[in-house]
Amino acid sequence: MPSDSIHLRFLGGAGTVTGSKFLLEVDDRRILVDCGLFQGLKTLRNLNWARPDYDPATLDLVILTHGHLDHCGYFPRLERYGFTGEIWGTEPSLAVAEIILRDSAKLQEEEANHANRWGYSKHHPAKPLYATEDVPRTLERFRPQAAGKWQQVSPAVAVRFRPVGHIIGAAFLEVDIDGRRLVFSGDVGRPGDPLLPDPERPERADWLVIESTYADRLHPPADPAEQLGQLITESYADGGTLIIPSFSVERAQSLMYYLWQLRQAGKLPAGMPLYLDSPMASRVLHVFDRFPDWHKLSPETCRNMADTIHTVRTYPESLDVQAREESRVVIAGSGMVTGGRVLSYLTRHVEDARTRVLLVGFQAQGTRGRQLEQGIHEIKIFGKYYRVKASIHRLEGLSAHADQQELLHWAGEIQPDPAGVWIVHGEPHAADVLRVKLRDAYGWSTFVPALDETVTLKVPVAG
Repeated sequence: MPSDSIHLRFLGGAGTVTGSKFLLEVDDRRILVDCGLFQGLKTLRNLNWARPDYDPATLDLVILTHGHLDHCGYFPRLERYGFTGEIWGTEPSLAVAEIILRDSAKLQEEEANHANRWGYSKHHPAKPLYATEDVPRTLERFRPQAAGKWQQVSPAVAVRFRPVGHIIGAAFLEVDIDGRRLVFSGDVGRPGDPLLPDPERPERADWLVIESTYADRLHPPADPAEQLGQLITESYADGGTLIIPSFSVERAQSLMYYLWQLRQAGKLPAGMPLYLDSPMASRVLHVFDRFPDWHKLSPETCRNMADTIHTVRTYPESLDVQAREESRVVIAGSGMVTGGRVLSYLTRHVEDARTRVLLVGFQAQGTRGRQLEQGIHEIKIFGKYYRVKASIHRLEGLSAHADQQELLHWAGEIQPDPAGVWIVHGEPHAADVLRVKLRDAYGWSTFVPALDETVTLKVPVAG
């Protein structure tokens, strides 16, 4: 007998880019798709601390689309509130999630300790959202799943992971419920990515939940390697430092790839040191070594990428690199300038007019990265304000998210028309643009859900 009670609740990633959490209830089954941290605005970040108004102990399963913090970073809190089920994801996604979670816990502990030491937190004492000791309990729940194969959740529900580009291991989800199909896009990557195969596309969806991060724009056609090389050359010419806040997963590896290409082509100043001050990014490169079927790089290329740039492995070494006066390129986390070692580089160099800061990814509302992007004159780091004399630059071509045209193309094979399409993982304007574009292009019924909204998935009626 077909399930007649299918509900979908948007617990995160609705009206905002971060905090993806979608609760699917099918009869007596409760499945959470993604379990990410909110980032950016304080009103959103406060949600990470609030006790869920649903009972995590009643969840049967969590399914992970990919290993970014805004999709997996809430796992330890979920476990603390009583979740005892399994966490499914592709093997590389779970490998990346382990790296992300360990680093997230460590950074939160360091930031809490720093706040307590210097007294700039409003909380006494400041505490981390979760600690390093919480992570192993979460990892015990990881259950790797093969891509492309249906996995049975219950007699009525089966799921399948299909590669979607974006980062290594990322997948969109097909959830079959008594023969009807609900598709979660996850984060859709871009065709022509130098590291990853093109995203697979869904052929069928009775209901679709689709991301909209860059749905209000088109990525420029310019070659990112050329732009990067030009900026490095300019920095070297005036003795400045190029600081690149970078996500440790995929973006850092893309930068390493382009730097290797530029070095091979003789397009970098011979005396310009290149530093990767992100041990996590180096660990992610090992994930590429472990899962060669998930990317396009040869083992030799991976080695060449690693050899092109010096990886800063210890905190004392990081302090040494920060203090140097030489012209150099530094890639450091975090990508939205919300934490990580890039903050220490900025405290030393953002007031120097010779410094260039290159933003290479999406900057959420409320983050320092967004403030820099919008031309802020002072930036607050570790409780102190610094004048922004550095020049701020953007490199759009490195985005790992599909733009408007690419999202329309990705969804364009779906037949017949979905009964409903919900636009998530985007700021309000971007989400509404995609709502209108999908409606006008395909005639679909499209909606932008509010945070915490619940919808009932209606059974499509055969015409």
